Amino acid sequence: MTFGFASSSAASLSTSASAASASRLLEPAEWAAAGIPLLRNPREVVSGLHARHRPRPSMAVVAVLDPDERLCASASFIRRPAPADGWMFRNALLAQLRRVIPHDLRRRTPVRTAVLLYCRDGDAHWTEEDGAWMWGLRDACTLHGLRCGAYITLTGDGWQVLGEGRGGRHPNAHSEPESFAMSQAAPLPPRTGGPVSEVLRRAAAR
Repeated sequence: MTFGFASSSAASLSTSASAASASRLLEPAEWAAAGIPLLRNPREVVSGLHARHRPRPSMAVVAVLDPDERLCASASFIRRPAPADGWMFRNALLAQLRRVIPHDLRRRTPVRTAVLLYCRDGDAHWTEEDGAWMWGLRDACTLHGLRCGAYITLTGDGWQVLGEGRGGRHPNAHSEPESFAMSQAAPLPPRTGGPVSEVLRRAAAR
């Protein structure tokens, strides 16, 4: 009886975990209704990130753009071989954002926008994995004080801005980077540790 009870509990926990994971994704209709700002020149953004990071399948590129769509910061990382889960994707994106750019949580209204380019196998149609990335991007933006921007897939067929119906054949998951210079915003001021850092700086200058 003990074994039967343990087996039942394990099954229940597994079902609960699967249900929770399934709730941490966004369907295309939900994404379209979220008011995601449209990119003025998506091909320029995609080509710039492709040339900068050279993504291959299972690589995600998160980028922060200023109001003029100039690149403020970007980072790339490899997706771990685990079931798609929006919460895990959120944590991975948030860690990258915290590494490359200060948060904007003190602003009443977000000014900068984060976009996500994910390179994967398969075609450009929406998958549950895409839904989990969408959920993770939206949540990471909220926690970092950014506007949630476009989610872009890069496959062997080309690139596609999901929810917008815009895309192209080049670049794609297997193409070589083009000679392309993405416009960049002015460099951010260096981050300091406040009064303590100033004391240490003065002491070192003596």
